[in-house]
Amino acid sequence: MNGIHLNTAAGSDRRQTVIADMLRNRDFISVEELASHFSVATQTIRRDLVALCDQGVARRRHGGIESLARSGNLTFKDRRVLHREAKQSIAAMVASRVSDGESISLGIGTTTQFVAEALLSHRQLKIVTNNLPLAMMVGQNSDFALAIAGGTVRGGDLDVCGPPVEDFFASYKVDIAIFGVGGIDEDGSLLDFSEEEVRAREAMLRHCRKSYLVLDSSKFTRPAHVHGGRIDQVTAVFCEAEPPASILQILDRSGVQFIKSAEPAVRP
Repeated sequence: MNGIHLNTAAGSDRRQTVIADMLRNRDFISVEELASHFSVATQTIRRDLVALCDQGVARRRHGGIESLARSGNLTFKDRRVLHREAKQSIAAMVASRVSDGESISLGIGTTTQFVAEALLSHRQLKIVTNNLPLAMMVGQNSDFALAIAGGTVRGGDLDVCGPPVEDFFASYKVDIAIFGVGGIDEDGSLLDFSEEEVRAREAMLRHCRKSYLVLDSSKFTRPAHVHGGRIDQVTAVFCEAEPPASILQILDRSGVQFIKSAEPAVRP
């Protein structure tokens, strides 16, 4: 990814996500290395590092940054603070496509939690989920019917996965399944960080009338190693920015609707 030119406000968000991903397997990365990697000034990188540290994703060390989460996917808390504005704009667009009284399955991840927040003003929704923070939020609305999967909670991710969860989603036929992914390969493959995540997502996809894939644009460049399903198997894709041309071609050929949310607000 050498030579990436990301100098806009959106570019700053995307750089920060890439840096956070780089830190999954690194103890320390220097300012000079990052400036060279992204082809930006060291002052620009220092601003990114300050933002990541303020978000609790990493910690400053002399000359660079060190990781607080060194393996696998970032923790739920770490992921929630990345691309907040993009995720909120996506969530608002998804919520506008949901009618009162519908049944919805909501998957793991932070973007789906923002969707849940955007749905709180709806009425009489019937929600099934394996996402614990999402369930705690949705449970505050007494007008909703909520069902949550049982099983072993994954530390850091704050969700439940495994065969019982697959059976849980199979016991419902919902109007809309809403889920995210760890990453999207250029050939349209959906990628995640564990087989359990993939199987839970595929169970949701099999037992719904419509499926909404929600993701911010950083997922189009994010590596994840477990493959399960393709982007052309869903009803609609929600994102805050246009996907790469290869992905758009796949969506056009398959008839999957691509819905671009309103541009996120740019912070001063």
